[in-house]
Amino acid sequence: ACSASGYNVTAAVVDRAGSLRALQRADNAGPHTVGAAQGKAYTSASARNTTAAMLENVQKNPGAATLVDIPGFLVLGGGVPVKVGNEVIGAVGVGGAPGGHLDEQCANAGIAKVAELLK
Repeated sequence: ACSASGYNVTAAVVDRAGSLRALQRADNAGPHTVGAAQGKAYTSASARNTTAAMLENVQKNPGAATLVDIPGFLVLGGGVPVKVGNEVIGAVGVGGAPGGHLDEQCANAGIAKVAELLK
């Protein structure tokens, strides 16, 4: 979905502990996308939630605003937890598309490609 759309992104996959397991960067993806993708994946795995949902919570709930201060957290759209059933086993983070909502679409597309392995 992302390469077909012409987005130059980086995708990071982390395990449930937030440790990097795989990283793939498009040739023309900006250097900042590596850290962004990994940060979003780490954040999503840690919180067991999408980073887009976390961003919305931070913006609407003053009590959640300090989530952005947690070391390693990147509260921007593009991080999606990977689940087997209801259990979060890791996360995918994508950086580099023109907007976090598009990064999240890319992450979901990647997860969908391996959905059969997650049963």
